[in-house]
Amino acid sequence: MLIDNIRLFQKIAEKGSLIAAGRELGLSATTVSERLSTLEAHYGVVLFNRTTRSLHLTDEGQTLLDGAKVVLSEVDGLHARIRHGAQTLSGPIRISAPVDLGRNMVAGIVTAFTREHPAISVELSLSDGYIDIVGEGFDLAIRFGTVPDSTLRIRSLGSHRRIVCAAPSYIAANGTPRSPSDLHDHNCLIMRFGTTLDNIWHFQNGTRLETITVRGNSIVNDSMLVRQWALDGLGIVLKSELDVASDLKAGRLVPLLEDYASPPTPLQIIFPPGRSQPRRIHALVEKLCAAMPQ
Repeated sequence: MLIDNIRLFQKIAEKGSLIAAGRELGLSATTVSERLSTLEAHYGVVLFNRTTRSLHLTDEGQTLLDGAKVVLSEVDGLHARIRHGAQTLSGPIRISAPVDLGRNMVAGIVTAFTREHPAISVELSLSDGYIDIVGEGFDLAIRFGTVPDSTLRIRSLGSHRRIVCAAPSYIAANGTPRSPSDLHDHNCLIMRFGTTLDNIWHFQNGTRLETITVRGNSIVNDSMLVRQWALDGLGIVLKSELDVASDLKAGRLVPLLEDYASPPTPLQIIFPPGRSQPRRIHALVEKLCAAMPQ
C-alpha cells in the first residue's frame, strides 16, 4: 500500500491537482485526499502546501518526489522481471520531444520500438517549450541546444544546422535576402519556446559573427505550425534541417543566406539525475540513437 500511495503522490505532483490525479487513476477526490493524508501520516510530514486554488510541494515533498521516480522505476523493473522473465522488456516510458521533430521522426521510431517490445507502453508528449522532466515525471526528453541544468544527464544525438528558408511563392513576391541585414525588410515567422521568443537569429560568415533581431506578423509556440506557415508562403522561417529536409529536397522550401550559416545546434536526450536507467529506457535510447540522423 505504501508503494501505491507513493505512486499516487507522484501523480498528484505531476498533475498539480488532487482531482486531476484522481480522474486519471479512476479514483474519487475523497479517496485521493485520504490516501495522501495516510502517506503524510506515515512520514510525519506535510507533502503539499494546499490552498483552495493551488498545490505546492513542501521541501519534504520535493525530496520524496525526487526519490520516488527512482524507487518506482526499480519496483516496476522488478515486477517485470518476475512476471515476464529477465529477457522481456516491459513497463511504461514517458518521453517528451519537440512538436515537429516528434511528429516527423520520433513518433515513427517509438512505433517501431513498441512493435518490437509490445509489453512496453510509451507516452509521447510533444511540446516546444521548457520541460521540467523531474517535476513532470518524464523518463527522458529530446531537446535542441545546451542544457542549463547541470544535474541532468545527457546523451548526444549529434549537431544539426538551423536553416533560414521560405517558400518559392514568398520569394517570388518579396525577393531574396542577400545578407542577414536584409531580413529587416522581410516578414519573419517567429517561434516562442516557453517564455523565450526566438527572434534573435545568429549568422556566421568565416570568422565574422552577426546577430539580427527579426520581426514579423506571426508568432507561435508550435514548430509544426510555423513550418506550415512557411510552406504557405507567409514568411521566412529559421528551422532545424531535421524538420525541413524533405521540404528542401522537394523544392517546397528554398534555403536562404547559405553563406551565413551559423554553427550547428546540438540535439540531446536528457535524463533525470539518477544512478541507473531501467533496461526498457536504455533500449529505447539505443533505438533513438541508431535511428536519428547523426
